[in-house]
Amino acid sequence: MAYQYVLNVMSDDHPGIVAAVSSVIESLGGGINSCSQTVLGGYFTLIMIVTLPEVVAEEQIAEKIQTLGNTNSTSHHLQVLVRQVENHANASPKGPYGKFVITAFGQDQPGIVRRFSEFLAGKDINIVDLFGEVRDGQFVLIGQLEVPDRWDVRMFQADLDEIGQELHFTVRLQHENIFVATNQLRMRIGG
Repeated sequence: MAYQYVLNVMSDDHPGIVAAVSSVIESLGGGINSCSQTVLGGYFTLIMIVTLPEVVAEEQIAEKIQTLGNTNSTSHHLQVLVRQVENHANASPKGPYGKFVITAFGQDQPGIVRRFSEFLAGKDINIVDLFGEVRDGQFVLIGQLEVPDRWDVRMFQADLDEIGQELHFTVRLQHENIFVATNQLRMRIGG
């Protein structure tokens, strides 16, 4: 039997964190099912779902990661949160859905992420991945969404356009397949 855990690691950014975490998982006889890592403002964040062959205390996993991750330099401290996956955590979303990408950009101002995320939550739309960044006074927001099939995408886009007008933002919604295809084409033409 296999046991799944969710790991969340945060630290100031420095080389070797992913190597340390993956080394601990391997030493426990486990494997990495999926992971996502990014650096924001000089801070490293990593989330992983891992499978271990036997139950290991969450605190023990966290301690092993912290110990190995801190051996490279005493000036770095890893914050580690470990949680065993419950059966309901793997449940699929209610009903069929399509994957879409939302992009929004405009003058930076307070409340942008809150406004879009509240709107999406009110429509029972799940945000799978989200990126936001301020550049030269402009805020860029990119999100991957799971939109229930019951929503008319044209009406959904019209609602997003209305929020965009209120915020003075340009908002686009594309099916994930179209987003990937058009961006791959741009990369080929520009590269």
